[in-house]
Amino acid sequence: MTPMTEDDLTQAVLARMAESTDPRFAEIMRLLVKHLHAFVREADLTPEEWMHGIQFLTQVGQACTDKRQEFILLSDTLGVSMMVVMLEQLRAVRAGKGPKAQGTVPMTEATEATVLGPFYWEGAPESPLGADIAPGVKGEPTFYSGRVTDTRGEPVAGALLDIWSGDGDGFYDMQIEGAEMAARARIRTDADGRYWFWSIRPTYYPVPVDGPVGRMLGAMGRHPNRPGHIHLLVNAPGHVPLTTQLFVANSPYIDSDAVFGVRPSLVVDFEPHQPGTAPDGRRMDRPWWSAHHDFRLERAA
Repeated sequence: MTPMTEDDLTQAVLARMAESTDPRFAEIMRLLVKHLHAFVREADLTPEEWMHGIQFLTQVGQACTDKRQEFILLSDTLGVSMMVVMLEQLRAVRAGKGPKAQGTVPMTEATEATVLGPFYWEGAPESPLGADIAPGVKGEPTFYSGRVTDTRGEPVAGALLDIWSGDGDGFYDMQIEGAEMAARARIRTDADGRYWFWSIRPTYYPVPVDGPVGRMLGAMGRHPNRPGHIHLLVNAPGHVPLTTQLFVANSPYIDSDAVFGVRPSLVVDFEPHQPGTAPDGRRMDRPWWSAHHDFRLERAA
């Protein structure tokens, strides 16, 4: 039957999914159609506006390369990425595990997750404990240390930390034409679950604004800035993988992150030090910083 009204059209599209053999896929697509049709009706979308949206999404796809993921940036800046992270945390809470509230996480709870971001580059080199993972990178030297444990406080030996950040000016290696990997590495915890390494103190920076997402932010009247942070993926056999970030306390934009990724439990004090001997015995001839944070992994079911 030919749809006669807007509601008829929505129902006709939904009815076409009756033969789907994947229940979860069918559920997601039914919800997508219902909410997308409702959005078009509520916005009273004109053909010109619809075409503008099509062109915008086309430009987002065209901006993607093997080192730039404009669709992740779009998802991040619209809060979708963080919504997915929060829903995953809520599922963990309902299952009787994971952080139960925003803010400071009790020692018995897993470290909170946040967004992956658009600058993850798979295949970072594995470096030994204590290595400087940002040699020659512009920025203030920082000594990072802590432990990886499970939620019972037992050390997780051999946990793999995949680490990356921008430089002291806020630029990632992927944003620099022809640049190789920098300020990236993978390290493993020792038998007591301890980790330590050198990098730089991350600074705030704008997300890329030279593409369609940047133009969208400008049209929305929003700033594009993220507070200073360093990314980590923490993985260990028998434990739930963790995607997280450590944020520099008192960094500009700590309260208005463009991708909504800041969680209070992930804000870390960076302590300043004068030239001298660092905790690992390294002699520092210029001022440096230190940051300490312990990661807690949920045991896998």
